[in-house]
Amino acid sequence: MNVKIHESWKNRLNNEFQRPYFQSLTSFVRSEYETKKVYPKAKDIFNAFKYSPFDQTRVVIIGQDPYHGDGQAHGLCFSVNEGIKPPPSLQNIFKEIQEDIGTPIPTSGNLERWAHQGVLLLNATLTVQAQQPGSHQKKGWEEFTDAVIQLLSDEKENLVFLLWGAYAQKKGAIIDQTKHLVLESAHPSPFAVHRGFFGNKHFSKTNTYLKEKGLPIINW
Repeated sequence: MNVKIHESWKNRLNNEFQRPYFQSLTSFVRSEYETKKVYPKAKDIFNAFKYSPFDQTRVVIIGQDPYHGDGQAHGLCFSVNEGIKPPPSLQNIFKEIQEDIGTPIPTSGNLERWAHQGVLLLNATLTVQAQQPGSHQKKGWEEFTDAVIQLLSDEKENLVFLLWGAYAQKKGAIIDQTKHLVLESAHPSPFAVHRGFFGNKHFSKTNTYLKEKGLPIINW
């Protein structure tokens, strides 16, 4: 796997890339790309680490799987490529932002603009077979992304973690809440959004916290 990530991440994750589980994961993923239709494109797998340098990361959003439909996934959780209609969960995120801080709902579902401001859009699993949700789970990705979360928790201070849904909350259990703000709510999917995602005000709460810590706020 040709890992194209920002140098600030590469320096901290090099040891992880050498571990046996990651070598096995690399072999599995390479084989999948050679024999099946897999998302995102191979060059986009590590986009979250390319666009949000370790030193500039201020907010972490944890997703689960990449989108498994054609042309959607591009390496940032909840985000879709330009020209692709925002899926229901992303539409609900935009609705909550509008309700929370008044930002108009954007026409583009591409969240690179967040990533460039230091929002790490991290899926637990970074690849998926087309039309097969969960197909690349339990192959090693979760161990890798747990190591990323642990690294962020240990080496940084005053991060905001947004954990939407039971899966993200379980994955975020390792975060040191004495150093970081952890905000939890229901998932933005249509099945859960009315159980506490709408009205969670996570976007204004994030910016209030960042401002209190003397950090730049996020232009959602």
